[in-house]
Amino acid sequence: MTPEQNMLIIGCGNMGGAMLAGWLADGVPAGRFQVLDPRMDQAPDGVVLHREASQPTDFDCVLLGFKPQQLGDLAPQFQELTLGKTVFSLLAGIKVDKLVEAFPMASAHVRVMPNLAARIGKSPVILAGQGLDEGCRKQAMALFDRLGTALWLDAEDKFDLVTALAGSGPGFVYRFIDALSGAAQDLGLEGPMADALALSMVEGASQLATGSERSPAELADQVASPGGMTREGLNVLDDGKALKNLLIATLKATAERGAALAGDAKAKG
Repeated sequence: MTPEQNMLIIGCGNMGGAMLAGWLADGVPAGRFQVLDPRMDQAPDGVVLHREASQPTDFDCVLLGFKPQQLGDLAPQFQELTLGKTVFSLLAGIKVDKLVEAFPMASAHVRVMPNLAARIGKSPVILAGQGLDEGCRKQAMALFDRLGTALWLDAEDKFDLVTALAGSGPGFVYRFIDALSGAAQDLGLEGPMADALALSMVEGASQLATGSERSPAELADQVASPGGMTREGLNVLDDGKALKNLLIATLKATAERGAALAGDAKAKG
């Protein structure tokens, strides 16, 4: 965020709250943010919290953080707030053309998909949209790059799939960690030790993969010596492409839900 820009966050739930925390932790002044959320108990120190749409003033862009199913009901209330502003949307499944239809007086419409690691500055942040000139696009990329790594997606038809991978992906990783620990416990390891080992292992493996010149597939083979313990376990995961096929089904279901959410919002709008 450039020094002169201010943001209004409309609906500051889990994701919006994580992004706000990430920006504040990265040194963006709290006074650059306002939140409009009737259900939020308390905003971070220095961030002004509003309960009604008539209250916010002096902001340059808007971040939509409410549920996508609420778009049809809420959009009419926010026409004045979005007049001439860049609208950034966290609304899963809501395409750019739907944002343009909902907020026709906005100057630009940009879909944004981070994950909860935005809170610690470790999130991929995918953006796609229209209405930004080259300078504004660079500013937007710099703003969201503060939360991790911002990437611009030119092909919006891939947005739901990218969201399934990068946005929903942490949920799948957490489930894997839980399952890995649970499997060890079922085989006789004590719960606290299994949890600690699973978490520590995943953290180390992730950091090593991030900093390595080798691909994850190459690293897996590097760990697994022929005829050894790791190779025997990988044989189970690789048999019939069991793990890959499971994840194809997982990502497909997740991406299709994004399209369904868009349909729900259209029906209610």
